[in-house]
Amino acid sequence: MAHNPQPPQGPQGHDPAGSTQMFRAFVDEPGPAGQQTQATRPSGPRAGLIVGVIAVVVILAAVGWLAFS
Repeated sequence: MAHNPQPPQGPQGHDPAGSTQMFRAFVDEPGPAGQQTQATRPSGPRAGLIVGVIAVVVILAAVGWLAFS
């Protein structure tokens, strides 16, 4: 088992970059801004995904039809 001869630097539980505290503040931030972006979000990506799946199914069906005919 390895032994770490250097003691930990600084106070325990302190994030020197502050990224953890900033992330928690961002996630815990209440407000209408987060709710408004979700409410006005268009259904573009979902519609694009559905069209893409249908296109793949049609292409596979055409390839299968050509292969077996």
